[in-house]
Amino acid sequence: MTAVLIIGCGDIGRRVARLHRARGDRVIGVVRSDTSARLLVHEGIEPLVLDLDHIASALPAADLVYHFAPPQPDGTTDARTRALLDQLPPAPRLVYISTSGVYGDRDGAWVDETTPPRPQTDRARRRLDAEQQLLAYGGRAGSAVMILRVGGIYGPGRLPVDRLDQVTVICPEEAPYTNRIHADDLAMMCMLVSDKGTAGNVYNVADDSPSTMTDYFYQVADAIGKPRPPCVTMEDARRTFTPAMLSYLSESRRMTTAKIKSLGARLRYPDLRSGLAACLTERGTSR
Repeated sequence: MTAVLIIGCGDIGRRVARLHRARGDRVIGVVRSDTSARLLVHEGIEPLVLDLDHIASALPAADLVYHFAPPQPDGTTDARTRALLDQLPPAPRLVYISTSGVYGDRDGAWVDETTPPRPQTDRARRRLDAEQQLLAYGGRAGSAVMILRVGGIYGPGRLPVDRLDQVTVICPEEAPYTNRIHADDLAMMCMLVSDKGTAGNVYNVADDSPSTMTDYFYQVADAIGKPRPPCVTMEDARRTFTPAMLSYLSESRRMTTAKIKSLGARLRYPDLRSGLAACLTERGTSR
């Protein structure tokens, strides 16, 4: 039986845990609260309630570690991962979810894993720092560390349904490119890389249809029968949008995924239309 440790066992962690439990693996999930722990117990996952910013003792040893915990919300380095690695016993294999944001703005161009990182925001700089820390840990501990650079995640319970009446988007002709992945496909990619990934490698994870955030909101609205949100020009957005929203809109790129497909990756939801249909079916909602 493989012992699996999932650090930051939220929605994606639970999806990965279900796949491992179907194999008969033992899964321990690290969460921050008793409420989250009860969710794990309900699914047969062993909970470990822990504040990752104040780790007092070593974490359990495991054959495979998934690191899904985000960095702390400020700074340019990931202090949370640094503290975690101080208490993590050497693991034969470790998979980390990073972000496509480490590539920065590419003016809509395609990026692959050989594209040099060029993060433009502190949140992306923290993720790149975490990647570097984990790869260094792998070298010291003899652990096979694999990095997933992931586009925006959507899925049941993760759709912006309640925001459609309040949001304003960039008009389609100016909207920057974004990438996304259905939560179930991401969970499967995590497990695929844990099985077949090569130590020290980075893998892009996204579906086969990069589009724009505007297209995303439009397709969600169409799928649930709500009016599409209003749009503004980029010039108007720069005057009225919050700095946080503008930081997302200042980057445009499309991710190639040939590398992870070479491991045998097969997407259940290769485009947003098929993924949204599955989300609505799971919610018991008809179009």
